[in-house]
Amino acid sequence: MRTLAPLLILLTFAFAAQADERKPNFVFLLVDDLGWTDIGVYGSSFYETPNVDRLAATGLRFTNAYAACQVCSPTRASIMTGRYPTRTGITDYIGAAQPERWNRKTKMLPANYEMQLALDEVTIAEVLKGNGYATFFAGKWHLGSEKFFPEHQGFDINQGGIDRGGPYGGKKYFSPYGNPRLKDGPDGEHLPDRLATETVKFMTEHKDEPFLAYLSFYSVHTPLMSREDLKQKYLEKKKTLQHGEIWGQEGERKVRLVQEHAVYAGMVEAMDQAVGKVLNAIDELKLTDNTVVIFMSDNGGLSTSEGHPTSNLPLRAGKGWIYEGGIREPMIVRWPGVTKADSVSEQYVSSVDFFPTMLDIAGIAVPKDLTIDGMSFAPVLQGKAIDRGPIFWHYPHYGNQGGSPSAAVREGNWKLAEFYEDGHLELFNLSDDIGEQHNVADQHPELVEKLHAKLEAWRKETGAKLPTHREAAAK
Repeated sequence: MRTLAPLLILLTFAFAAQADERKPNFVFLLVDDLGWTDIGVYGSSFYETPNVDRLAATGLRFTNAYAACQVCSPTRASIMTGRYPTRTGITDYIGAAQPERWNRKTKMLPANYEMQLALDEVTIAEVLKGNGYATFFAGKWHLGSEKFFPEHQGFDINQGGIDRGGPYGGKKYFSPYGNPRLKDGPDGEHLPDRLATETVKFMTEHKDEPFLAYLSFYSVHTPLMSREDLKQKYLEKKKTLQHGEIWGQEGERKVRLVQEHAVYAGMVEAMDQAVGKVLNAIDELKLTDNTVVIFMSDNGGLSTSEGHPTSNLPLRAGKGWIYEGGIREPMIVRWPGVTKADSVSEQYVSSVDFFPTMLDIAGIAVPKDLTIDGMSFAPVLQGKAIDRGPIFWHYPHYGNQGGSPSAAVREGNWKLAEFYEDGHLELFNLSDDIGEQHNVADQHPELVEKLHAKLEAWRKETGAKLPTHREAAAK
């Protein structure tokens, strides 16, 4: 026994060291079309989101986090690859008309775009899987047809990820779903809760190994459908407001200026309840101390079209627009033992940054010879400052929500937007004009020239395709 004792001690320390060295789990919560101020902790007083607020209270909340595009598929590809949409070629939502089938009476023809995430693109799931992670995807994929579904892009399990941009089969947000990658539940089962249940099941089955659980909600994308109990709750709450609907104008579209849409509010709360189910499971499985949780939206809130269900004020416009309402997102990260509880960062980051950040956290090197555009913001999570440099956008298309072909660059507090139809430039100082109401391009010609030159160089370097004027296309 005396000779065994030292061996047992050594084995105990070895197992403890192995446990300490276990790579962290990642739970990525991506919401569809959620606006910057659609969360309580981000300023909403109408929608109720206690679970996302609870996550913020235990992690780091970013106030200047950006999607790589003002519509969904390009941003989703950027998260998967760490590469700008100009590199993956997915610059519009998949399913939008290509220029040869374009029948809208617009000044320009949109650029061609890729309709799937190429299999030779390296995804975050593939890298993590190659480093011993179990990988899981649930919800909205919208990055290509069946041969390009999640199970072919590094995910061991795919629950509900198909080519559609919304829950358009069956009873839509309620079972039966009519989704070839999601088995129907009991009649009337609610989709966000089901996706959370599948995520919890995966975490439970893989709690003893590192995992990536990527829950990509269909919520709160159209069709606008809520559970009846939540709809009634918010119809009652709406009666307590001191005002009714308030509208403004953005281009040729009316824009909602106040949050009071009862059905949309019910959709937001149902999403929040699903987030709560996942967060509770992390705690119950005793995975909290080794699980990094990320919460993000893929583009701005829908405020100028398709029911105009939300308001993004104080941000301008919404989904489909190059203004802040279309691209600035609610984002929260909890890295246990690293991020300070209830902390806030004004550091601006882009969705292309998730790829290198997650690998940085996991202690995994970015694959050699892989060109990525993202920069790790792990130092920010540790309370340090980084020089992010400029971040870019390029949308050579017409959105369904009223936005026109455009591009932008942000560096520091300055944002330059370019509109392709007539080439005009708009410059905003976001530090004192978050609503982009004061175009100061004429007052800063040298800065405009400098930022525009960077935007042009970036387009050239990343192979950006441009829209064409109809007259030029006809020749």
